Order: sequence, then C-alpha cells, then structure tokens
Amino acid sequence: MAATPSTMMPLGTIAPDFTLLDTISGKNIHLQQLKGKKATLIVFMCNHCPYVIHIKDQLIDIARKYATKGIQTIAISANDIENYPQDAPEKMAEMMAAWGKPFAAYLYDESQDVARAYQAACTPDIYLFDADLACVYRGRLDGATPKNNVPLTGQDLRAALACYCAGKPISDEQIPSIGCNIKWKNT
Repeated sequence: MAATPSTMMPLGTIAPDFTLLDTISGKNIHLQQLKGKKATLIVFMCNHCPYVIHIKDQLIDIARKYATKGIQTIAISANDIENYPQDAPEKMAEMMAAWGKPFAAYLYDESQDVARAYQAACTPDIYLFDADLACVYRGRLDGATPKNNVPLTGQDLRAALACYCAGKPISDEQIPSIGCNIKWKNT
C-alpha cells in the first residue's frame, strides 16, 4: 500500500466531460445526466483500496446528506481490472449494493482516459464542482488514514461543502488526498 498524493487539479478547471459505464444500472451515462443541481462531487475510488475502505462510512454519510441539498456524488473506478480483478464492474456493482447505493453512480473508466483528464492519481481522489462544473475543491476527506489513528470526521470535505452550500468562499488552502495509486494499465 504505497501512499500516493492527489495532484490537485487547478481550482476553476471545468470538469472534463465523459460518458462511462454505470456499474449499478449497467448503462452508459453522461456527466450531464448525473451532475447535481447545486454541485457535483466526484470521487475516484476502487473496491479494494484500504484508504477507501477506511473512509467508507464518512463518504456514504456525506453523499446521502448532500444529495438532499442538490449535490450529486459520482464515484469512478479507473483501475486495471486485468491485474486487479476485485475492481471489475460486476464487483463494483456488488459493493454498491452492499453499501446501500449511496452514490448517483459508480462508473467504470475502462480506458483510464477520464482519470487522466481529471489528473486523478490516487484512491480516493476527491473533487467538488459547482453548478457550472468548475472545480471549487479538490483534496482530502480529512487527515485520517488507515494507520495514523487520526479520528475520521470528514472535516476537510465537510467544511468545503458547508461553505459552498452557505454561499461562502471555500478556502484555497486545500490539502491533497492520500491513498493508493490508481492501478494504471501497462501500455
């Protein structure tokens, strides 16, 4: 488990467009079909990552809480499933069923082009886009990792979401997420 930081997409970047397979519905879905009325939270994650598993409860709680406020959460996995079969689409669908389907979609980025377009580097890699799909936050959920004994609160992402919903500016002081590297295909 190599700790990899997110690369921190520049604030203001417009969310790269995509159409990807939703492993929950089995349909290809476009970003415009999924985006929230008020904002869109995109999380690059995967099934097996201990960093993702560690934040699972906070991530689910945040997704459910903010869905009621017009903020959709979209999860995307871009891992190489040939070498990491536990991250395959059918396993993704099983995990979402076990988690109670908390996200608008759990998408599979088979080509890994979407992950590259978002400059995603790790799981979890978290991005908040405003109603116009401009990046207003990218960074960590909070300071907790599987081995550091820091309490898991979601405070960094929760603070950004609370400011956004209140119409207040989100601090530019944003800390990169840390997680497992995205499992890139050998090309």
